[in-house]
Amino acid sequence: MKRGLVLTVLFLCVLASAIGVVYVKHQSRVLFHHQQDLISEKEKLEVDWGRLQLEQSTWAMHGRIDSIARERLGMSLPETDAVEMLN
Repeated sequence: MKRGLVLTVLFLCVLASAIGVVYVKHQSRVLFHHQQDLISEKEKLEVDWGRLQLEQSTWAMHGRIDSIARERLGMSLPETDAVEMLN
């Protein structure tokens, strides 16, 4: 009787362990898939970031800003006698 109880307990432990292994393996696959999605999204965001940096450098070029200031805002360099130096 004691031996049957021990075998039953051991069988239940082995069964619980097997179910745990299956569950952990499933969770591992789910998390791996999620990780791959995040890596893919990260790569897309890095491409977008590079594109935005290039766009920003294009918009901030000195020549472009100078031409917009002259054309749209009517700005120009002041005459040398209109410049005052402060100490």
